[in-house]
Amino acid sequence: MLTIVIPTLDAAGALPATLAALADAPPGSEILVVDGGSRDATPAIAARGGCRVITAARGRGPQLAAGADAAAGEWLLFLHADTRPAPGWPAAVAAFVAQSGDGARAGYFRFALDDDAAAARRLERAVAWRCRRLALPYGDQGLLVHRALYRAIGGYRPLVLMEDVDIVRRLGRERLRPIAHDAVTSAERWRRQGYLRRSARNLACLGAWYLGVDPARIARFYG
Repeated sequence: MLTIVIPTLDAAGALPATLAALADAPPGSEILVVDGGSRDATPAIAARGGCRVITAARGRGPQLAAGADAAAGEWLLFLHADTRPAPGWPAAVAAFVAQSGDGARAGYFRFALDDDAAAARRLERAVAWRCRRLALPYGDQGLLVHRALYRAIGGYRPLVLMEDVDIVRRLGRERLRPIAHDAVTSAERWRRQGYLRRSARNLACLGAWYLGVDPARIARFYG
């Protein structure tokens, strides 16, 4: 059984497309939306879409941890509300699970953006390099992990930001594998803020994390 865990906060604009992309989830799967106090229609949209909805303290780390604790599935797929696995994703996930055998490996999708701009393709190539050379996928690539492995590494810590970097570093290169399939993330934030500006800010946040800056301070800078 697969549980798809989606943390949300005022995600009414993005969530319907994500739920539509998940409509062909394998039989017996559940979609668990963990809301951090949305002021819009996010919980109602999730409920109408057949999701199980719970609430948690605001912040991706606390929300993802709460979702994992409440999940019924043997395998957990953590997914951002504005990230949509491309059509055919269940077969890619099934192939990864079969190859993983005893669940000793965690997987992540290829990063893709829903933007035809050349800047989007450059960013996708940069992310592919980061994953290949540094073994550092981010949360907008999803994370597929067996419950036993998730628990063995201590799961998501209650960090307001950088929870994705934290958990993949604890997984380590040897336990991370790419899933040969795209996860398409909304490019709206990059278009609004500018590809160069947003990418520079993300890199600054990563550098601050490795320098030991409090994630709460990083979150205030990130916005």
